[in-house]
Amino acid sequence: MKIRAAVLDQSGLPAPYAQSRPLSVQTVDLAPPGPGEVLIRIAAAGICHSDLSIVDGVRPRPLPMVIGHEAAGIVEEVGANVGHLKKGDHVISVFVAACGHCNPCASGRPALCEPGAVAGAAGGLLAGGRRLSRDGVPLNHHSGVSAFAEYATVSCHSLVKVDRDISLEDAALFGCAVLTGVGSAVNAARIQPGSTVAVIGLGGVGLAALLGAVAAGAARIVAIDVNTDKLALAEALGATDVFDAKSSDVAEAVREATRGGVDVVLETAGAGSALELGYAIACRGGELVTAGLPPPMTRFAIPAVSLVAEEKSIRGSYMGSSVPSRDVPRYLDLYRRGLLPVDRLVTHRLTLEEINVGMDRLREGKAVRQIVTM
Repeated sequence: MKIRAAVLDQSGLPAPYAQSRPLSVQTVDLAPPGPGEVLIRIAAAGICHSDLSIVDGVRPRPLPMVIGHEAAGIVEEVGANVGHLKKGDHVISVFVAACGHCNPCASGRPALCEPGAVAGAAGGLLAGGRRLSRDGVPLNHHSGVSAFAEYATVSCHSLVKVDRDISLEDAALFGCAVLTGVGSAVNAARIQPGSTVAVIGLGGVGLAALLGAVAAGAARIVAIDVNTDKLALAEALGATDVFDAKSSDVAEAVREATRGGVDVVLETAGAGSALELGYAIACRGGELVTAGLPPPMTRFAIPAVSLVAEEKSIRGSYMGSSVPSRDVPRYLDLYRRGLLPVDRLVTHRLTLEEINVGMDRLREGKAVRQIVTM
């Protein structure tokens, strides 16, 4: 079938992207679903920093590619051997298709699925190959989803069914921002009632992590960013303290305000300096959990002796260390009850043709989550 999709042919073009237009809305071909695959009509897709990092070339991916990985839509057709989804179901996408059989999947860590990681990095689907093409030449999939398009053919293992009473625009956020941010707080950090927490980086994932800390009962939540508007939003969402990351003495100020540092630091900025700050403000015995994705060559330095002498720990959390089929329904229930007001993270709505403008807003720090509606 013919569909309209945002195609990235070349990364690293100069900003502003509204002028250089790295993403071009084109008519491309989409093949029907094969065994274990599903065709969905995309209703809404969120713009994530991971999308921007492909556009600007920070995280190289095979091109040309239809990008986008956080979406919600409606099932239009199912392939053979798909028993849990049917036409008309509402679904969200997740950016790792878990095979269910490799060692990480078997140990309950589907975010680390080995075949899923290989397929995603290669620009294919879990079963192999590509279902997108242009003039007979294959186009690569982004994280097995390629959400900036009218339709997508994806592995059934990339989808989680959601109830029809959930707005699809809000549901889209649960596939990445909520799954990653809230998951980093409750799955990886295991925040307990009364804990002290800091969140560094207040984009969509960071503010979702903050909401996760609030829902988990954290007593004090420190929010840190360079953007004053985002700091104000963090306060409105439950942060008890806010600090400007541009301040030269921010680490000392946080340690003083929290009497030695916080129990848990959630780093979502994806920068070496943010990691170093996070380690510095973790208290004795504290933990730094990082869910940000810095450029591949990023390194950060720590005083190694403190790992022992202060019993600090560092942990990575990919996709919120989540089990999507378990966690998405839980988070949606919290959303329904008003305990995860993720709709407040949406700062802009735009059309597919405005995608480059959306990338500019994200690059300039002028947006939290932007929703592309089809």
